[in-house]
Amino acid sequence: QEQLVESGGGLAQAGGSLKLSCVDSGRTFSNYAMGWFRQAPGKEREFVASIKLSAGNTYYTDSVQGRFTISRGNAKNTIYLTMNSLKPGDTGVYYCAGATRPTTYLAQFEGYNNWGQGIRVTVSP
Repeated sequence: QEQLVESGGGLAQAGGSLKLSCVDSGRTFSNYAMGWFRQAPGKEREFVASIKLSAGNTYYTDSVQGRFTISRGNAKNTIYLTMNSLKPGDTGVYYCAGATRPTTYLAQFEGYNNWGQGIRVTVSP
């Protein structure tokens, strides 16, 4: 059964760090790309970062550029999001997503066809 599972969320203080992990289990082939989206309370889900698993190309939304790093793990279909210099505005539910086919829409929902359940990140002032 296809399933993306996120881990590593929790509570951090402003200026602190957290590292999220995502594993897309049950898939016999590698995803083309995987990414992270987030949804803050009362707001729409937004793109955070993505990575092409074979080429290693990474993409970030402007608000996290230089603070967050998306990376791929040694295990198939595993990615991480290392979040440094956290701000209260980073608070939200973070979702891992997988794209099984090549797409140019890696910063948009339409580019992904598999989603995790989400994990909460809370950054206190």
